[in-house]
Amino acid sequence: MITLDPAQVSTNVDLSKRPYRWLVLVLCWLAFTVTSVDRSTWGPASISIGDDLGVPLASLGLFATFYYIGYVASNAGSGFLTDKVGGRILISVSLVGAGGSMMLFGSTTSAWIGMAVQAVIGLFAGAEYAAGIKLISSWFRPEELGKAMGIYTSATSLGVVVANTAVPYLIEHYSWHASYLLFGAVSIAAGVACYIMLRPGPVVSKKANLTEGRSVLIELGRNKNLLLLALAGFGGFWGTYGFITWSNALMIKGHGIDPTVAGGIVAIYAALGVLGKPLIGWIADKFNGARRVPSMVVLGCFAVMLVVFGLLDNAVAFFVAAPLLGLGAYCYLPLMVALVPRLVSSRVLGGAAGITNAMWQIGSVLVPLAVGAAFTATNNSFMAALITLAAGPFLGMIIMYFVNERPDDVEIALADRGKA
Repeated sequence: MITLDPAQVSTNVDLSKRPYRWLVLVLCWLAFTVTSVDRSTWGPASISIGDDLGVPLASLGLFATFYYIGYVASNAGSGFLTDKVGGRILISVSLVGAGGSMMLFGSTTSAWIGMAVQAVIGLFAGAEYAAGIKLISSWFRPEELGKAMGIYTSATSLGVVVANTAVPYLIEHYSWHASYLLFGAVSIAAGVACYIMLRPGPVVSKKANLTEGRSVLIELGRNKNLLLLALAGFGGFWGTYGFITWSNALMIKGHGIDPTVAGGIVAIYAALGVLGKPLIGWIADKFNGARRVPSMVVLGCFAVMLVVFGLLDNAVAFFVAAPLLGLGAYCYLPLMVALVPRLVSSRVLGGAAGITNAMWQIGSVLVPLAVGAAFTATNNSFMAALITLAAGPFLGMIIMYFVNERPDDVEIALADRGKA
């Protein structure tokens, strides 16, 4: 059992107030933004890539599925690796590897090789997430994590905005190859910057002294709340990333929307997440760190808005609905991410972050195929595709009801009783 002396704890609190922690947050946010741009480039580029490589519409989801297979595998393992070697190395390797793979994909002329390279991109990109969570949690106290994770996770929304703004322009003026080559180079540069400037922090979880000696996998496997959180996030990601993967193609093919206009609609959808994530994290911190109920409300609204979006049929209506849809699609994420450090000890935080995100991303793996199948089986029904997406967040809302968001108090009370 590890025992922290009072002097060490006091030092940790003082160190956590250093301005450098904000640089750590910015660098982790930058890394997450870059990998999110890499992931989101596929959506607005998919039609052009399919036409160029001779891939039919119904099969375009395979590229996203291959990416997420690599991404999920990486998350499942990289979290434990982060606990061993630290977040700085993992983030740097993630960005440089993903960037090199993006540039390789931008040079491909074969659909099958392209799918394989997409899996490699996902494998490298997925290593960044758990490393970022570990680093940020080591510099920010638990009562500040809602705000910190809100800022951090806004990267996924910003990545979609950047991709859906820049990629249609690059395709129109150059080619889809240019977007992958450009963002690949940016990823490599960001990886070098993170390696030079990132350092781990001093904050230690108050649960750390309760878990020494337990197997990491046993600890995580027995954590019912963590497993429920993983399942709820699966439902949320089913809707969020299913929409990102398919929305451009669905609007273009289902309703004849111009590709640039479709990209603008998805960009607005994601832009609200950029603003909403830090805001909801900050509000949750102010209300005694509430996470569960706000997550349920957001997931429920997201499911409803997906169905509403499926009822629409023109660009103006899509532009009006996109901001509300975006708030639901993204604002549950910082609440769930900030819950993870509360449910596990700092010793296994990297592994817990990786495992939960891997489970969440399985939704991203399966949903492109599910939506493609529903769209094809219903004679290209836009509504059927959106109902398929809405099922995920609806189930996530129900599962979140059973999560105990404050198990620390119970465990610490039992530990203190045992000492007495």
